Amino acid sequence: MLQSTPVYDICTLSDFKQDDILISRFAPYLTHHKNLYAAHRHTFYHVVLFTHGAGSHTIDFESFDVKPYQIYFMIPGQVHSWSFEGFTDGYIINFSESFFQSFLLNPAYPETLSFFSGDLKDAVINLPQGLHHQILLLFEEIIKESEGNSSQGADMLRVLMLQVFILVNRLSTGGNKGPASYNQTLLKNFQKLIEANYIRLKLPKDYASLLYITPNHLNAVCKDLLGMQAGEVIRNRTVLEAKRLLTSQQLTISEIAFKLNFSDNSYFTKFFKKFEGITPEEFRKNILNHNHHE
Repeated sequence: MLQSTPVYDICTLSDFKQDDILISRFAPYLTHHKNLYAAHRHTFYHVVLFTHGAGSHTIDFESFDVKPYQIYFMIPGQVHSWSFEGFTDGYIINFSESFFQSFLLNPAYPETLSFFSGDLKDAVINLPQGLHHQILLLFEEIIKESEGNSSQGADMLRVLMLQVFILVNRLSTGGNKGPASYNQTLLKNFQKLIEANYIRLKLPKDYASLLYITPNHLNAVCKDLLGMQAGEVIRNRTVLEAKRLLTSQQLTISEIAFKLNFSDNSYFTKFFKKFEGITPEEFRKNILNHNHHE
């Protein structure tokens, strides 16, 4: 992963015996980690259920209103910050990429859940009233299990978390989604390839050849399912990483340009301004001012 700061792993935050899971009620967690209000990155999966509170939170530079019975999901590498109004409480679960690996036959199981896709429209969910009680009970069980030290406690946590995930995932998939279409599978594979290669490969034709299809076919799929060209999907990922890296004061603009494989600083600045309307320096100043006022 490209290094930016501040980046938190579970060991940094955890008072628990395990370094691959951290579970807490939200209010004490916040009191304990005041530095988490400002924009920061995680190396782990992050789930929060709000039960009280107002204000806003930002994931990858998109802002959401905090509401009771809102649950949100984040994947490793995303940047976020909080700005709460008044007392805020709920539950928080941070877990590492390896947490489910030894437990499930499919080690990439979290990636199959719509809210862990990295797509923000699926990541923040206001739970319907009919689900409040059931989800609350599961989170209470999770808290209780995390405080005990039974021999199979970690496995029980996994089972309870999977119940939460499946219940919430059913909301977004309607509970009975059939198999993904060929084009949906193609798009998912394209997005996975971008995630692994966007620094090295910048052109749709590079990805089309990896997918054994023509650039025109790739464009048609992106237009049909995302409403944008394949080139824009690749550029958006580069712009997002640039914004994530700019939240760090430790990297110069030149270092960020180099990390993102731009031939020089001025080309990177031109590229960024074209898509964001402001220079990388201005973007960084805005983020730092925002953090300062929190």
